[in-house]
Amino acid sequence: MKTTTFKTNIKCDACVAKVTPALNEVVGSGNWSVDLTNPARTLTVNEETSEEKINEALQKVGYKAQKN
Repeated sequence: MKTTTFKTNIKCDACVAKVTPALNEVVGSGNWSVDLTNPARTLTVNEETSEEKINEALQKVGYKAQKN
């Protein structure tokens, strides 16, 4: 299993709720998390998924991610 982290513009629990269906579709439920206490709002993905696919999923719901 590969772990990848991304800096995001996900700001709150409501934002996490909004991105949940998109990320679950791309990487699967339980294979990702967002650290809202970190200033970078780090998205951690525990699945072999391309940065492009993750960004596409987030952009569909109005968010973006940059690989750390």
